[in-house]
Amino acid sequence: MRSGGLRHKVVAACLTALLLILPAAATALGAAIDEAQAYSKSQAALGKQVGNHRFLDNDGAELRLSRFRGKPLLVSMIFTSCYHICPVITRQLAGVVDVAREALGEDSFEVITVGFDTQADTPERMRSFARGRGIADPRWHFLSADEATIGAFSEDLGFSFAPSPRGFDHLTQVTVIDADGRVFQQVYGDAFTPPALVEPLKELVLGTGEGVAGFTGWVKGVRFLCTVYDPTSGRYSFDYSIFIALIIGVLSLGGVALFVIRAWREHRPPTRSA
Repeated sequence: MRSGGLRHKVVAACLTALLLILPAAATALGAAIDEAQAYSKSQAALGKQVGNHRFLDNDGAELRLSRFRGKPLLVSMIFTSCYHICPVITRQLAGVVDVAREALGEDSFEVITVGFDTQADTPERMRSFARGRGIADPRWHFLSADEATIGAFSEDLGFSFAPSPRGFDHLTQVTVIDADGRVFQQVYGDAFTPPALVEPLKELVLGTGEGVAGFTGWVKGVRFLCTVYDPTSGRYSFDYSIFIALIIGVLSLGGVALFVIRAWREHRPPTRSA
């Protein structure tokens, strides 16, 4: 009987504890972000000028965002104590960055990963996070900042995050910023394909060739049209078939023109002398 009574007391104590925990858990879950609102906020940031915020690099030295003006910039927001989504996002981004550099040039754009958990994401933790993902790209910077900076920077990017029982809930978002510091594109998810990110970068790096005079503009226009994605290899390459088709077209038009000229000469009326 004592044993049975003890079991009842233990069960009752567990139920009481559970009843005390559930409201707190529900409150915490209520603080998580709303997906529809987060997406709407993210899209509303398109075209917005990003401020010249102050960060700390892996060595604790100050780094201003203006340091990246003049080239496209990719921005990823993570928290280092995340053991699932943030490492997955970073590994995925690393693979796409490799494809983009191969297609557009090693020095064509830069990348920053910013830790938004200001209590934990120190320069040391960011350095350790980068090392743990095997990232040693000199044009990829892992940055820290204070709470006010993270708040203002997140607003500029349209990035949403909130504390949750898992640490933080946040939008899985990579932001593409143009050379003038404006938000150009948002890429979502942790399994996006290379074109989702490379195509907007391609547009910013190579342009369409419109409005650019001379040989440089012509070269950029050709590269824009002929640098294409091959889904079988997962890489970008220069498509020479466009040139082949162009040459065939020119030769065909030349052949038609030659036939017309020859036919005209053969059937034109003879010239009468006075």
